[in-house]
Amino acid sequence: QVQLVESGGGLVQAGGSLRLSCAASGRPFSSYAMGWFRQAPGKDREFVAAISWSWISSSTTYADSVKGRFTISVDNAKNTVYLQMNSLKPEDTADYYCAARDIRGIATTQNLYDYWGQGTQVTVSS
Repeated sequence: QVQLVESGGGLVQAGGSLRLSCAASGRPFSSYAMGWFRQAPGKDREFVAAISWSWISSSTTYADSVKGRFTISVDNAKNTVYLQMNSLKPEDTADYYCAARDIRGIATTQNLYDYWGQGTQVTVSS
């Protein structure tokens, strides 16, 4: 069973930065593709960023709303995926969820992910 545990959320002023972490366990980390999604109060969960990687290379993709401000990355030694969030805006306020796929390959839709974390809250004040 794959387990995902997010951390790093909190309260930050607009223009500030946060780094979210997602620690994975339960199967070899190199066989994952992973993503970040978010859900703001009263809204549907939406795609934020995704990464698929091998020992040779990696591929990433981002939602237009975060492109240029957020960066997704992976540390294989720590079995952890990160979401570096810079230039945060009040509209980035949401619960952020980490998700993993059983196979490699970039995915931007929720139903292609097999495992989910419990979420971490991010609040950006204006």
